[in-house]
Amino acid sequence: MAETKGASSRGRAKSGATAEQVYNRIAVLRAERGISRRQLAETLGVHYQTVGYLERGEYSPSLYLALRIAQYFEVPVEVVFSTEPFPRIGSG
Repeated sequence: MAETKGASSRGRAKSGATAEQVYNRIAVLRAERGISRRQLAETLGVHYQTVGYLERGEYSPSLYLALRIAQYFEVPVEVVFSTEPFPRIGSG
């Protein structure tokens, strides 16, 4: 499985264009449930740094990993991931 290792430079989207940017709420969901990056990574079978790369938008998950993350949090995948930025909590 490609996600079992840390996200290397070949796996991260580092180009200047954000046309394929995937936004996520992983950090928010983790915080709500009191789960560390390491705990989530161990459950998913990925390196804990991969979770950090995902949270910062430096790495886009495979469809399989995205579905597993959503399943872990027991929410639809659209609650975790989006192609549009999520509204900031508490703003407005």
